[in-house]
Amino acid sequence: MLDIKFIRENPELVKQGTAAKGRPVEAAVILKLDAERRALQTEVDGLRQGRGDKVVDIEAARAKKQRLKSKEEELNAISEKLEALLSAVTNLPRPDVKVGKDETENEVVATWGEPTKFDFKPLDYMALAAKHDLIDIERAGKVSGSRFGYLKNDLALLEFALIQYGLSKLLPHGFTPVIPPVLINEKAMRGMGYLDHGGEDETYHFKDEKMYLVGTSEQSIGPMHMDEVLAETDLPRRYVAFSTCFRREAGSYGKDTRGILRVHQFDKLEMVVYAKPEESDKEHEFLVSLEREIMQGLGLPHQLVRLCTGDLGDPSARTYDIETWLPSENKYRETHSCSTTTDYQSRRLNIRYKTAAGKLALVHMLNGTVFTNRTSIAILENYQQADGRIMIPEVLRAFMGNREFIPTPFPNTPAVDGG
Repeated sequence: MLDIKFIRENPELVKQGTAAKGRPVEAAVILKLDAERRALQTEVDGLRQGRGDKVVDIEAARAKKQRLKSKEEELNAISEKLEALLSAVTNLPRPDVKVGKDETENEVVATWGEPTKFDFKPLDYMALAAKHDLIDIERAGKVSGSRFGYLKNDLALLEFALIQYGLSKLLPHGFTPVIPPVLINEKAMRGMGYLDHGGEDETYHFKDEKMYLVGTSEQSIGPMHMDEVLAETDLPRRYVAFSTCFRREAGSYGKDTRGILRVHQFDKLEMVVYAKPEESDKEHEFLVSLEREIMQGLGLPHQLVRLCTGDLGDPSARTYDIETWLPSENKYRETHSCSTTTDYQSRRLNIRYKTAAGKLALVHMLNGTVFTNRTSIAILENYQQADGRIMIPEVLRAFMGNREFIPTPFPNTPAVDGG
């Protein structure tokens, strides 16, 4: 959430920033409630201080006690109302983010590689998967329903290879590897800022236990240090987390229903960073550079896109997406996202650090995708050969037995067309 002091001092900036993200907020309403809360707090504090006065009139003392109780209840009610309003305020976009209404106004800031061209009629990834027995959505549908899939044989190995490749690129930069819980409590999920403005509709949650399945890896890594004070010398603190993620995909009916491009369950390797405020923009560019270096290592054509205000998520102050070329669709599709949430999440989670001068300050939090199964989809399509095989990117071969192509025969696996 935003600092109430910041809102008091910059009401017009808050109004403009939230409107630019399509989540307009009338700062005046919040400030009116804030003024009422502060006045009540002063009155309650005065009444509390007088509780130790010598009792002369028992009836007067009883009335004073009752008044204190009434004002405390009034204060609690108005504080809860103010807290709810503040929680619903989105993070403000950074000054360099373009004002735009939606994804159609996002900016392509860099490209790498040329869209893949073939001298034969290429197949889409589901046709390739059927040819080499890599994905089974029929049996997954029987067991789990729509938007699920079994990843099999070389595709399963390719996913593990991508994870190993990603770790090999990040660990030298001081990233701590983590396999986090995928079920988190309401305090943690709400602190990350993903439950407001319909976000709860996207999550799988257990209402009785007030527990949520994470929809992205940073949702369980971000709260790991909530209510803690970190040392300034320990920043930036970098994590790389592997976890299974779950999304309801509410409102996406009819979109990418075939295959595994948009599913309810997927695995993700994710970077999460805690940084000092003055270093967070530099850290953001660093995370983006790592994503691009990793994708260039895979040889996948892609473009770097900076999202406009109208396409930013609630916690994000700036987001870059990487969109990778998908030959079957003859266009780029999002495979990576990298965001800075400044102190929006850390304020909600109460994650601070102690400066060299001994003062406490909120950290800035950032996150960025390393891999999801969308990268595997892009590899299948961009690396397919005229004979139906798929070439394995060179940087992944060491993690796949130094083999060059998919498919590879597996013991006791029936032969399939093209195998």
